[in-house]
Amino acid sequence: MAEAIYPKLAVIGCGLIGSSLIRAARAVGAVGEIAVADASEAVRRRAGELGLGDRVTADVAEAVQGADLVVFAVPVMAMGEAARAAAAGLKPGATVTDVGSVKAQVAEALSEALPETAFVVPGHPIAGTEQSGPDAGFAELFHNRWVILTPQRRDDDPYLEAVQRLADFWTALGAHVERMDETHHDLVLAVTSHLPHLIAYNIVGTAADLEEVTQAEVMKYSAGGFRDFTRIAASDPTMWRDIFLANREAVLEILGRFTEDLQALSRAIRWGEGDKLFELFSRTREIRRGVIAAGQESPAPNFGRDRQRS
Repeated sequence: MAEAIYPKLAVIGCGLIGSSLIRAARAVGAVGEIAVADASEAVRRRAGELGLGDRVTADVAEAVQGADLVVFAVPVMAMGEAARAAAAGLKPGATVTDVGSVKAQVAEALSEALPETAFVVPGHPIAGTEQSGPDAGFAELFHNRWVILTPQRRDDDPYLEAVQRLADFWTALGAHVERMDETHHDLVLAVTSHLPHLIAYNIVGTAADLEEVTQAEVMKYSAGGFRDFTRIAASDPTMWRDIFLANREAVLEILGRFTEDLQALSRAIRWGEGDKLFELFSRTREIRRGVIAAGQESPAPNFGRDRQRS
């Protein structure tokens, strides 16, 4: 097996993404020793039972000691606190990244909390399922998925080498890597991820509130579209609460545009403008085909999980 990219990895937060990263890194030999820290006693116990870490602890500073790569896989509003807890234990030259869906606020929080001797490279793997917890992870989660890195505005060679090393790490896990400005990332993700989740939460809530339709009927007669919405709306509520609060400006900007388009669609339905509806549906159908052609159809949530548990 090839030499590990990082001799020691520390993962702070052992949910879906954190546990998948551990499984993937171990499967390809990208890391040597693995330390896991999580605030939840139940998560720590399960992570130990699954053998996810060589060391599992509640102490973040202890977990990051000697680590070459530290990955924060906690909700975005908890990044600053986790980074402050890790600061004292970091060795000089350690690379620190995260997996949060918001980058501008996270980048600021990490930079403020961590020493200048650390190489801070915020990141976001665009991968996931509606499942959560250490049991939900699987090594194939990142295969053919994009990971966006939002490096700091630095041009010194040691930092650039750290960024490239992190890109090589994600590539070894089967991902494609893109580099992007953090503000642009947040706007793009507001369109492609955050607003769709907001719509899903809202439409499932609307269905639950309809007095004319019982919850039993909603569950019994759920067609494919509504099933997809309920899958998205089943995502971790703490994580998504934090995402909307941390990326509020970009989300509100895109939500305003969406509301205008929705009003135009409402008018077309009201006035029987079939040509406008057909044009919109045809255009969006092509976008869907493009997503599939690009290989970005989501993997089945259970893909590979049985093998990981065996």
